[in-house]
Amino acid sequence: MRPVSVWQWSPWGLLLCLLCSSCLGSPSPSTGPEKKAGSQGLRFRLAGFPRKPYEGRVEIQRAGEWGTICDDDFTLQAAHILCRELGFTEATGWTHSAKYGPGTGRIWLDNLSCSGTEQSVTECASRGWGNSDCTHDEDAGVICKDQRLPGFSDSNVIEARVRLKGGAHPGEGRVEVLKASTWGTVCDRKWDLHAASVVCRELGFGSAREALSGARMGQGMGAIHLSEVRCSGQELSLWKCPHKNITAEDCSHSQDAGVRCNLPYTGAETRIRLSGGRSQHEGRVEVQIGGPGPLRWGLICGDDWGTLEAMVACRQLGLGYANHGLQETWYWDSGNITEVVMSGVRCTGTELSLDQCAHHGTHITCKRTGTRFTAGVICSETASDLLLHSALVQETAYIEDRPLHMLYCAAEENCLASSARSANWPYGHRRLLRFSSQIHNLGRADFRPKAGRHSWVWHECHGHYHSMDIFTHYDILTPNGTKVAEGHKASFCLEDTECQEDVSKRYECANFGEQGITVGCWDLYRHDIDCQWIDITDVKPGNYILQVVINPNFEVAESDFTNNAMKCNCKYDGHRIWVHNCHIGI
Repeated sequence: MRPVSVWQWSPWGLLLCLLCSSCLGSPSPSTGPEKKAGSQGLRFRLAGFPRKPYEGRVEIQRAGEWGTICDDDFTLQAAHILCRELGFTEATGWTHSAKYGPGTGRIWLDNLSCSGTEQSVTECASRGWGNSDCTHDEDAGVICKDQRLPGFSDSNVIEARVRLKGGAHPGEGRVEVLKASTWGTVCDRKWDLHAASVVCRELGFGSAREALSGARMGQGMGAIHLSEVRCSGQELSLWKCPHKNITAEDCSHSQDAGVRCNLPYTGAETRIRLSGGRSQHEGRVEVQIGGPGPLRWGLICGDDWGTLEAMVACRQLGLGYANHGLQETWYWDSGNITEVVMSGVRCTGTELSLDQCAHHGTHITCKRTGTRFTAGVICSETASDLLLHSALVQETAYIEDRPLHMLYCAAEENCLASSARSANWPYGHRRLLRFSSQIHNLGRADFRPKAGRHSWVWHECHGHYHSMDIFTHYDILTPNGTKVAEGHKASFCLEDTECQEDVSKRYECANFGEQGITVGCWDLYRHDIDCQWIDITDVKPGNYILQVVINPNFEVAESDFTNNAMKCNCKYDGHRIWVHNCHIGI
């Protein structure tokens, strides 16, 4: 089992099934396959990015909930069965290690073993529905032959879809749709409950509770795909509704449409509470557990508790996002609750309740004992959301051979490869891949450094303060994910370089000013400033992946971490480099 890492929070499917232990890991009676492709009661789709229509991460909808397949023991024979379920004649290959990006929600199948002759995936051997020890870093994908089965009825096959972004609670957010492999928003003209209900049902929720206009869930970025959407409310997809294809002059992101969906009551919020805080949005986390004996309340060990775990706790509490995840809570009164009942909590950030996160179970292990070292949270209804302008990276990338005598400050800040330490200073040079980074805040709260000005670190060589030790990671990876070069960028100056027309700048680094990025503004790190590079001196010619990750340690809470990573394809011939196909997230 690979280490857990965080990924996106995306639509959750049927919450009741997800949270009720009666349906977790319990295989339902196997049903015979229909005569057409597609197993009865199951739906299949290919998802992920980038991909072609006949390839992608395999996702299965069972009991109203979408999930993935672990790549453990996965073979071409299993890929054949799944491609036929998807309406293709056969598979030409399969992928492992989440090549098309990690999914979310349940991992429905693990150790899937097929002979290739089965009529349905339900006839293949596995550990059982929902029984898996994998993470979404192990999601399997398939590459099908681009040839359809004769007479195939594709009512079970759903192309990936629509998504919600920017919402503080499950089932709400800005509506975004996928068109030609590009996500875009929907204009709110003529947006109503009928259209919103189509979106909610498409995502596995109930009908819509509210149709939101005026970018109530924050403004998107990039394309606006649809306008004047008119649905009857019975359509299976928003794309099936009559709509107008938009032009740049028709609408702006200040008119982005959103939804709030009706959700089934699960009672998850009754199994968690906060105590000791100054308001209902903060405090020491207490959870209710049962057995042996009656239900009782207890505390959570603070070891390794961080932003991701706090995100899940705030979500379960119905309090929105996490501002902070705290490992020490000695300043909050614990009352009469002193028993630690949960330890080793590790969340991906997408879970709906803490009991869905990995933890030690009944065997409690806590390095630091006592109530002062138990977990706490500070929640908020709004959060920032950073997004890198990927096209600018592609447009500005180039190679520079920079003399060593001009790199002393960069070496002091560890911006060069380790081999630079043994170079013949000040003679010679380092080969640098340089590019610009333009980072937008699309959230509903300003992005601010976690540390206050009193704890910023002064760097004499460059003559500036660092408000965050590591703001961005830069990596060069082989096609199979092996890192061959890396760089990092400290936030020596988080400020509003430019803003949207109706937004005023708030942050400026000059004269020890406050640092941050205002909602609707962006910070620009130009390609010609120190450390805005990756040292590729030791990289051999070949095909690579350029990866840029913002806020990589989740030091500052955001509403969505899935769009913090950007990947580009690179070709390096030893003299020049070509950067292309840059894209965000999965």
